[in-house]
Amino acid sequence: MQLHLIESDKIYKKILETTIEKRDEVFKQNLLVPFRKKFEKQHISFDENVPFNVMTLMSFMHKMPKDLVEEDISFINRFDENFWENITTAFHRSIEAFTSQDVKLPVEDYYLTALLGNPSSPMIAINENYSGDGGIPGYIFLSLVPNDYTINRIPSAVAHECNHNIRYQFIEWGKGPLKEMIVSEGLAENFAEKMYGKENIGPWVTKNDIDTLNKVIKPILKENLHIDNMQEAMPYLYGDEITKMQGGKTVGLPYASGYTCGYYLIKYYLQKTGLSIEKVTLKTADEILSEVDEFWT
Repeated sequence: MQLHLIESDKIYKKILETTIEKRDEVFKQNLLVPFRKKFEKQHISFDENVPFNVMTLMSFMHKMPKDLVEEDISFINRFDENFWENITTAFHRSIEAFTSQDVKLPVEDYYLTALLGNPSSPMIAINENYSGDGGIPGYIFLSLVPNDYTINRIPSAVAHECNHNIRYQFIEWGKGPLKEMIVSEGLAENFAEKMYGKENIGPWVTKNDIDTLNKVIKPILKENLHIDNMQEAMPYLYGDEITKMQGGKTVGLPYASGYTCGYYLIKYYLQKTGLSIEKVTLKTADEILSEVDEFWT
């Protein structure tokens, strides 16, 4: 098993030294091409003539190459040797949590990098300026506006994304049903909590209280667990604020409702069964949900 860590600070510094018209190519070749297979699986094109392409996706949350200025060097320098060491440690700890329980991982090569978040982006601001993407096995993106808070949260974010990465080596994602999204996010955040403590749980859990969970989130999600495709499911997972940002139709749910519900659902399942989070990560959503009917009442 090999981690291919792409230290983006070096690339960002190279971009700053590059003329504006050539910056996108440097960014794509050095930071995105290693993840090409991930984007291909997600049907996201590298062709700039396609209206929604890889750079369009990047622009939602990230500092884009053409917008980088010399003042950004203070952010870039936060991606220092210690930052990358902490990411590497978090990755190996997360993988070993599974391999130590005799989980044999089919994927041998893992590509990981961190990208500069755009402080002006509402999509990253609502997540308290950090986020991750690890749903395609072998590939993990971290996104953050570097500061003391976000950098301290990155090991927990790595654990969360590693959990997704491992789950989807064994579980079929399908069309992206809502029940799978809720379960997978709950698994990932409970795993991150196990690895890095309750104090590092993400805002996608902590911004909603138990009263909101029981009175607002659970009833709506319970009635929509039949949704079997990602397009329809996303508003229920992300909540109205993010749905509005994406130009979608709101469903009456607060920020990150599916994440919050998943976190408490999986916690309930773990307490009920006594199984380890690692073992539960390899179970299907249907297997898990079949044992927690009472969670919804």
